[in-house]
Amino acid sequence: MNKYLSTILLILFLFHSNTSYAKKGVYQTSKQFIQKSFLGVPPSAKVMWLSKEDKQIIMNILSHKFNRLRLRYWQIKDETVWIINEIGKEKPITIGVHLKADYIVKLKVLTFRESRGDEVRHDFFSKQFNHLALTENNHLNKHVDGITGATLSVRALTKVARLALWLHAKAILKT
Repeated sequence: MNKYLSTILLILFLFHSNTSYAKKGVYQTSKQFIQKSFLGVPPSAKVMWLSKEDKQIIMNILSHKFNRLRLRYWQIKDETVWIINEIGKEKPITIGVHLKADYIVKLKVLTFRESRGDEVRHDFFSKQFNHLALTENNHLNKHVDGITGATLSVRALTKVARLALWLHAKAILKT
């Protein structure tokens, strides 16, 4: 009997230690991110309507079709905030991006729904995006280090950073 119990406990232990349990959940609401970005007094939301040309550029940035007609954002002078969902492996990751002038002030994972790759939600990773800008060919001006086991989540955040920078430039030109 002890032999069977020991074997079962060993199997359970080995199964548990090899299974990744990412911390799924909401880390900050969109409203909280927007308020914090604008020091507690957020502006009213604006809407950016997307043309066919815009969608083509967005498709090139994201490497997949983008079916939205418009995007909401918040703006005061040369500062904007964007809340964007991008698929990691199978589920959307909600990402908040605060931009000023032509660079990222803060990028933060607001909601993570995947079973793996949640390391991207930590400051040690997201701080890499601070002060990044967009090059002429819509790439980030500096390399972002990946995380082993979170490759698709890293790609999702990198794509959103690029997209937010492009959208920010378009919004600033509009004003």
